[in-house]
Amino acid sequence: MKLSFFTMPIHPLGKPYAQSLKEDREAFILADKLGFAEGYCGEHTTDQCEIITSTVAFMASLAYETKNIILGTGTVNLPNSHPARVAAEVAMLDHMLEGRFHFGISPGGLMSDAEVFGNLDKNRNDMFIECIDMVLKIWEGEPPYNLEGEYFNVSTERTMMPEIGQGAIMKPYQDPHPPIVGTVVAPYSKGVTAMAARGWEPISANFLLPKWVATHWPNYAEGCANGGRAADFNNWRVAKNICVAKDQETARRYARDPGSPYVMYFDSLLTKLAAGGRLNLFKEDQNMPDEDVTLDYVLDRLVIHGDPSSVADQLLAFRDVTGPFGQIVYAGHDWTDYDLGRQSMILMAEEVMPKLQTAIGTET
Repeated sequence: MKLSFFTMPIHPLGKPYAQSLKEDREAFILADKLGFAEGYCGEHTTDQCEIITSTVAFMASLAYETKNIILGTGTVNLPNSHPARVAAEVAMLDHMLEGRFHFGISPGGLMSDAEVFGNLDKNRNDMFIECIDMVLKIWEGEPPYNLEGEYFNVSTERTMMPEIGQGAIMKPYQDPHPPIVGTVVAPYSKGVTAMAARGWEPISANFLLPKWVATHWPNYAEGCANGGRAADFNNWRVAKNICVAKDQETARRYARDPGSPYVMYFDSLLTKLAAGGRLNLFKEDQNMPDEDVTLDYVLDRLVIHGDPSSVADQLLAFRDVTGPFGQIVYAGHDWTDYDLGRQSMILMAEEVMPKLQTAIGTET
């Protein structure tokens, strides 16, 4: 099992943007030094807590400050961008990283972003498919292009000057394109089946109950079969909220007391999902009343915390529910306590992972 990193991120309302962005960058640089395999961040335009407005721009800021970690967009919200812009910016980032890059995509889940970009009442899933198909056609094809869709059009026919290079969009560093990954956010997701059939790989979201995460593997395997390839659990990434400290009490306090970044994160997420009618993601039983989905109920089920031995045991128990997966994706949270935020990542890499790998290696 490998260790990777993902952050949305969510920061306290009113915290200086510059400080939050600096700490977000520092978390990725730390992850690189600690040997994390991959690192992803999300993007939102209209949220004062989720403040990375462009995952491509943020990852570009890390391109020459990291050495080994594979960086990924997590995700580019395709309905909110034109496919020509996505194709050009992602190709540039792939060249900056010389292939140390994964292309994460999604339809986007923040409704205020959908409204500000004018697609709140449109079929964003259809926009998503049309956009990624055009991005791939741009990379596969040659200018001046001639792509017409319901939502987007791409052409440089009227302005093409090949003798000076005008009218062409660069192709990615990786041939034919970077690996494509997508976040899976629903129980029994049919999206993961469609992704796998196209050769894309999944990241199961950190806010899903273990029993719903477990539903992703059969659908992923079905999609792989539809695409004519073998399903390999090493390609399945599973995100989890983890707080590791040197002792149990410090971990409990930092994960659960008022002012905790984990409490703040799930309070914000619970509010958003309730407004969007998506509290089913948190329900063990789909007949459970919405009012029973309390913050404590969610924290009890979705945040692993403790000293390294306890966290390793909890992650192995989580894996017993989900089945084997190739990467545990550590979900990054605000460094409300700078030292404890860093320490949790360090302990996860240096003490928890060896325990997990030893335990998994002894399975028969």
